[in-house]
Amino acid sequence: MGNFDVKINIPVTNNALTEVLIAFLSDYGFEGFIEEEKQLRAFIPDSAITETELNDYLNSLPVQEKLTYEISKLEEKNWNEEWEKNFFQPIRIGDKCLIRSSFHPVQSKTEYEILVDPKMSFGTGHHATTYLMIEELLETELQNKTVLDMGCGTGILAILAAMRGSKNITAIDIDEWAYNNTLENIAINKVHGIEVELGGAEKLGQKQFDVIIANINRNILVEDMKYYAPVLKAGGNILFSGFYFSDLSIIKVAAENNNLTYHHHKTRSDWTMAVFTKALPDA
Repeated sequence: MGNFDVKINIPVTNNALTEVLIAFLSDYGFEGFIEEEKQLRAFIPDSAITETELNDYLNSLPVQEKLTYEISKLEEKNWNEEWEKNFFQPIRIGDKCLIRSSFHPVQSKTEYEILVDPKMSFGTGHHATTYLMIEELLETELQNKTVLDMGCGTGILAILAAMRGSKNITAIDIDEWAYNNTLENIAINKVHGIEVELGGAEKLGQKQFDVIIANINRNILVEDMKYYAPVLKAGGNILFSGFYFSDLSIIKVAAENNNLTYHHHKTRSDWTMAVFTKALPDA
């Protein structure tokens, strides 16, 4: 299996347009993005769509700007090498967490160092939503907590939870590539207590969690919130991300309809992470 490499030209530096395109393309099934000067590169498996369908979709995107783009084929092996060696650079989040790949040289010591070999999975800390989630997890009490990571991508958030003392972690992703990549990253970080499952919300069953992490997108968060809320323990926190600040009101309404109370939010480059709490039962 290979991937389509779509190079979309951005006429001038336009962060808002780039973010809108990433949101639309993510919803459609694109699995990786590289933001370059005046260009956005987006990757989607060639098994998921034909080139004709891809052209039709790109020409139908509801943006005011006239988009020009180029589509090429990229074999899986070449994509991995290009991404890992040329585009994935180490990143620090605050003064506590360093994220790097196993091929990067060792850097100055931080409290938490996470090794991620991302392949095509989402979640290296570079995207604002992952950054915000990690920042929040660094401020959240996780010692001996049960944690659910929905849409785990590379497994980076589940791995951090394990490093911070969570005792029982479930990581779930609907994408087989992400499932395998999470297993690989758990192994290279030598963390324990993470159960990885391939699938969606149907995998939740009767499990109960102190903390739920869901970094997906607005539509899935709203649709699947009815599955997340019942497995969150009373008094527990759920962290949502993968949406813009303008969508926060939509997330709040869905949360309130599921007995979840808004606590606070953070924003980075207009992407937003919000924390909600499940109410304790009346005394």
